[in-house]
Amino acid sequence: MPSPNTLKTYQADHYYHLYNRGVNKRKIFLDDQDYKVFLSYLKEYLSPVIDGMFPSKIKNNFNKVIKLSAYCLMPNHFHLLVHQKNPDDINYFMRSLNTNYVRYFNLRHRRIGPLYQSRYKAVSVTTDEQLLYLSKYIHRNPLKSLFPEGNPTSRTVLEVMVAHKFSSLSNYLGAINQPWVNTSAILTYFSHINSSQLYAGFITNQELSDTINPLLLDE
Repeated sequence: MPSPNTLKTYQADHYYHLYNRGVNKRKIFLDDQDYKVFLSYLKEYLSPVIDGMFPSKIKNNFNKVIKLSAYCLMPNHFHLLVHQKNPDDINYFMRSLNTNYVRYFNLRHRRIGPLYQSRYKAVSVTTDEQLLYLSKYIHRNPLKSLFPEGNPTSRTVLEVMVAHKFSSLSNYLGAINQPWVNTSAILTYFSHINSSQLYAGFITNQELSDTINPLLLDE
């Protein structure tokens, strides 16, 4: 029986937690350049189309059908929280993203063969509570490698998460604005007056809802 986390068909107008990691848990990002190249593909595929854009760029643009609400890139894996418009949008998007990044990585690091352990995993997000807490889980991911045994102080937690440059958290805190990251779906659950401050308090608290347990993919 196929794993429930390896869906190949998806529902239209739905959120999904997407995840993949390196073969044998090896690193898929070896330095800052690798992280930045992966992010450059996300930017290319998800940024709004503008006048004068090259036809080849428009062909690979998914802005109208894929919305990225949260991401976190770690040395040997990545997490994406996305919403798709049509049933096959995720398949096309992930095929383009993974194919181009693997091609870049193998060429730059003079290697051949698969980079990822398997096909990306996907889990359906079915409730507002899951959506909210999954964003928290994704943004807290850097803490797992630094503090596997316990919970640091609240100040340290936020500092560590913000210091990790390769997640979408800074968009939520108002420090940067990547137009291809859609924070509104999450921040709508907080007061519009100080939503960034409230979200910072929310993710600093280590408590996670049990409702997202089925969505926490094996790392």
